Amino acid sequence: MTKVEDPQIESTESTVEEIRAWLKENWDPDLTVAEWWDRLGLAGWSAPSLPTNAFGRGLSRTDAMRVSREIASFGALGPPGGLGLLLAAPTIATHGTQEQIDLYVRGIVTGQQGWCQLFSEPGAGSDLAGLTTRALKDGDEWVINGQKVWTSLGQFADLGMLLARTDPEVPKHQGISWMVLDMHQPGVDVRPLREMSGNAMFNEVFITDAHVPASAVIGDVNNGWAVANTTLAFERSGLGAGGGGAGFSAMPGTIAGQLDRRAGDFVGPRVTESDVSAMLAPMGPAALVALARQTGKDKDPVIRQGLAKLHTLGEVARFNTERMKAARAVGRDIPGLPNIAKLTMSDIMRLSRDLGLAIAGAQGTLHAYSADERKPLEDLPNNGLVSSITGLALHAQAPPIYGGTDQIQRNIIGERVLGLPKEPNNDRTARFSELPKNG
Repeated sequence: MTKVEDPQIESTESTVEEIRAWLKENWDPDLTVAEWWDRLGLAGWSAPSLPTNAFGRGLSRTDAMRVSREIASFGALGPPGGLGLLLAAPTIATHGTQEQIDLYVRGIVTGQQGWCQLFSEPGAGSDLAGLTTRALKDGDEWVINGQKVWTSLGQFADLGMLLARTDPEVPKHQGISWMVLDMHQPGVDVRPLREMSGNAMFNEVFITDAHVPASAVIGDVNNGWAVANTTLAFERSGLGAGGGGAGFSAMPGTIAGQLDRRAGDFVGPRVTESDVSAMLAPMGPAALVALARQTGKDKDPVIRQGLAKLHTLGEVARFNTERMKAARAVGRDIPGLPNIAKLTMSDIMRLSRDLGLAIAGAQGTLHAYSADERKPLEDLPNNGLVSSITGLALHAQAPPIYGGTDQIQRNIIGERVLGLPKEPNNDRTARFSELPKNG
């Protein structure tokens, strides 16, 4: 029987050999985080799925995820995470000019700038195209006024992905522009929102007479809705189950204060010295299995069935991610799959919450709201994991809301994939200035 070679397997093996050889030559734990990320990013390994003209290597999603695993297993610090790498870099690589790619994506892959997403507003969350933040042209720049909310990690961002209305006299989807906002300038006021978990991942941002140069508009003026949909697609596939997420062990940007620290200090057990680390710490199926074994709950048939379901959902999501990547590699698409990924992630979060609390038992009711308050709990049996489970349980209500609510995802699938009729309205034809606003 003739052996059939799989080009994808050969490609993956070649990539693995290349990253291993590169790490042996370049990894040095005594480098600063900034120095290491500069090496990693400029070599194309921070975001290897980006195109080669955008500091990537043009790898498939599968190979890019394998690179991440190889970096972790080698014992090196992984790439800068956050919304810069997850959303801004691929959006700018898709819609930006080469000058914009050189300016902004370089700072993302080398961790020099942290990013946030300035999309949602108090009156424009589910109906994002109803945003009212205004951008008025003044010479070679735009003057911005408005308010944003639910801005993830905005308190640590150097730059923001801003959606602003540049023309209120056209239908609402046609008068929006996608801009890069300097978060350090006067007129940008970031106010963290403390959650019931004790963390403050989200923020509200007040923008008063802030300035954006005309050169910082990505994808042309009034074409921001198309650019925003690209960002949202990356968000849904990245935050969705199987997408790889945006977890990281050191924070990019100038505000977090980690760029000058020793890179080797962020390798190994997750850093838990700050509220930032606590709010980002993941709780995956492997940790739940480990806690179930430690507590003897792995013998409970209901717990075992729940863990099997959690594993199955994760595998289905991973396969869907592979399907999407394979389709795109040959110029095709699978309509609705990013939305399904987002819905699956919500299901996984809810199941993880319920399983975690069932395994933790009474200890799951214990929670601390700061690093200092967590120290006494760490002395309790298994509490290193239990604290994460409780934090996950309190946070699990957020993922079905942020990145587009579960209801919005179902509406998109119904209307754009299944062809079901939309509710009657004229928002696609009427000028935005004539539409009724929320009371």
